Amino acid sequence: MRLGHWIDPFRPAEGAPPQTLLAFILWCLKGAGPTLIFATVVSCAAGALEAGTAYILGLVVDTAVSGGPDHLFDPANMVKLAVAVGFFLILRPLLFGLSSAANAIAVGPNVNPMVLARLHRWTLGQSVQFFDDDFAGRIAQKQMQAAGAVTNVAVESINVVAFALASILGSLVLMTSISWHVTLLFLLWLVLYLIIIRWFLPRVRERAAGRAGARAVVSGQIVDTITNIKTVKLFAHADHEDRAALGALRGFRDRALRFGRLAALFRFCLMGLAGVLPVLLIGATLLLWRQGLASEGNIVAAGAVAIRLSQMTGWVSFALMGIYSDIGEIEDGMRTLTPPVRLHDAPGATALQVPEGEIVFDKVNFAYGREVGGVSDINLTIHAGEKLGIVGASGAGKSTLVSLLLRLYQAENGEIRIDGQPIQSVTQESLRRQIGMVTQETAMFNRSAMDNIRYGWPDATDDEVMRAAKKAEAHEFIQTLGDHMGRKGYDAHLGERGVKLSGGQRQRVALARAILKDAPILVLDEATSALDSEVEAAIQTALERVMQGKTVLAIAHRLSTLSEMDRIIVLEAGRIVEQGSHEVLLARNGRYAQFWARQSGGFLRTEETE
Repeated sequence: MRLGHWIDPFRPAEGAPPQTLLAFILWCLKGAGPTLIFATVVSCAAGALEAGTAYILGLVVDTAVSGGPDHLFDPANMVKLAVAVGFFLILRPLLFGLSSAANAIAVGPNVNPMVLARLHRWTLGQSVQFFDDDFAGRIAQKQMQAAGAVTNVAVESINVVAFALASILGSLVLMTSISWHVTLLFLLWLVLYLIIIRWFLPRVRERAAGRAGARAVVSGQIVDTITNIKTVKLFAHADHEDRAALGALRGFRDRALRFGRLAALFRFCLMGLAGVLPVLLIGATLLLWRQGLASEGNIVAAGAVAIRLSQMTGWVSFALMGIYSDIGEIEDGMRTLTPPVRLHDAPGATALQVPEGEIVFDKVNFAYGREVGGVSDINLTIHAGEKLGIVGASGAGKSTLVSLLLRLYQAENGEIRIDGQPIQSVTQESLRRQIGMVTQETAMFNRSAMDNIRYGWPDATDDEVMRAAKKAEAHEFIQTLGDHMGRKGYDAHLGERGVKLSGGQRQRVALARAILKDAPILVLDEATSALDSEVEAAIQTALERVMQGKTVLAIAHRLSTLSEMDRIIVLEAGRIVEQGSHEVLLARNGRYAQFWARQSGGFLRTEETE
């Protein structure tokens, strides 16, 4: 197998991501262990060659000095010289090349997508509440940040830490072969080096985490502004958003400055210490040579090791600082992403089967964890094939009722059943596949019109997508679309959240998506509110065809759109206060009749929402 395929970057992780650092990193890297071990072993071998390089140089010098110029090319000396040439021309390049390939081909390009895929897959499984409580941009930033940081830690630990440790061990062996005096000086220097690292790195880690958090706030603020750019411009609040962004940027700058000052001091201390090492090792070896206890080759070997380790000190310190910075960013991302805010499928959950489409709400209560709000004591049976209208002022609980049916939230009390099956006992995926939905604020992907409609049924052919678009009165305007890349018609991209479409056009695309899905249960949440009267009339005709044989829940403020429903319920403060047909409710002269009487242009007046 080729080196680049040793790690499967899309292998899913088992279980939830742990919330402790080491366990979290191991979860991210699970499955890559054999390749990481191989890369580490090769890196250690390459690091050990640093001491071998100094030894070979010393051997060449001793060979030249001991025999003199006249005997340099004697057969015995030629063997030593040939070993040196083979070492530098063959062994060293091969080992360093293999180490580089292991990191650059096997590890780096595979670990990052593997970790990001795992974090993204976990995040997708979080409940709606998780996304309600945070910035979309911040969540995305944390995924990218954590994946990049885990990758950097893995690569740099192999490329630098393992290499450096092997170099130090090899150097200790070489120093021991020269003299224990030199070895002792090297160990004393090493202890001082470790003390400095031990003091600085935890502080680097802490400040890096703070910097990462501040950076994520900046990303969240900027993405939030750009996502709502039309609102910003309509309210002429560019200055306000600029001040908010500058405030977040100042916070990030302050954190970055604190990190930078510590990093600069760390580097200064280590580079000063690095300058001490050649003086100690070369000076001690020169004294031993003066006393006849060391050879000229020993001086060269000690000098080569000292200079190489001195140079490596700066490189290693920079890498360690980066690793600890990445660890801080991993911890920051871990705190955001790993806490489970999820609705789990019950053990042994089965796929929902909908032969009829009857829906029962049995004493259902839900208040978003608060004392008020949501819905309370909902007892409602929607018969198979029934068309149910839902009416109520804003905050009455209409959307909550639908969210509970879709199990975006879990009812705090009571039970919801579809054809006798409690929805908490079936898989969430199968539940939502059986429910088509069109909302007032229809979300579009920044993909082609074809892809957006096909989202209702990914296996649909182009012809089936177009037929659905025609039924939704969307085909004609889709043919006129174009984007900045020159794509036209069904291939044109719709912009982020469908910003290139009008509200009515977005709803027609959403209707086409629901038509294509052809689910036995259909939820319409203000599905025609953004349409003009002429298009709405055409859509209503299409909807009547689509609703045939389906169980329908239709939320609307425009009460005229519900007059043909089989039954209408009126919600107030989360409770059902009235139900019946349009005519029955008007004759009762209750809340529904008041809504109807107070309509202006077919819309529920705003005083009813107060």
